[in-house]
Amino acid sequence: MLRVEGLYKSYGKEAVLEDFSLQADRGEIIGLVGENGAGKSTLLKIIATLNRPTSGEVYIDEQSYGKHYKKLRRKIGYVPQEVELWEALTVMENMKFFEELSPENRSASELKALLSELHLEKYNTKVSRLSGGMKRKLNLAISLIHEPELLLLDEPTAGIDLKSRIEIGKFLKSLSGKGTLIIYTSHDMTEIKELCDRTIIIGKDPFYKNILAAD
Repeated sequence: MLRVEGLYKSYGKEAVLEDFSLQADRGEIIGLVGENGAGKSTLLKIIATLNRPTSGEVYIDEQSYGKHYKKLRRKIGYVPQEVELWEALTVMENMKFFEELSPENRSASELKALLSELHLEKYNTKVSRLSGGMKRKLNLAISLIHEPELLLLDEPTAGIDLKSRIEIGKFLKSLSGKGTLIIYTSHDMTEIKELCDRTIIIGKDPFYKNILAAD
């Protein structure tokens, strides 16, 4: 489904990604690990069509981003590290707001069903009153409104409680079982090993290679 070829990204004279390639199929969960600044978030933003590579190409179903940028964007869901929600609105008001921006129409019952799958049923609670874990779940739910085929997650469980982390992990497993390709970053190697079908190291720090080799 996804093919990344010879991706290079630089900011001025500083190279963030160098000759990075990747192939991934539907239903896989792939973990990206590496030191801070290795280019994990940059890679996700490029695949999410939010950033352009300096060189190289990305393909979904053999269609290149260069020629099918807007069309392929509809197949992608992306959750950044930062929680991006309207704090003064309720859970459902946030869902309805982002549904209006989505290329796919979803009814209120469909939005509630999606929230229920993530154990987030505080529909009328303002986001400002939610826990960190609940906010992470809502951010994830919003990214799935248009039923993407490729889901990109940047530190989706950072700073949340164990219960929410386990619930998100189970949900991602069920999502991959339905054919969604999931790529995400995490600094939690235990989580990476438990959840991912394979792990890709970005950067030159040997620490992560040694950790994976010791497993």
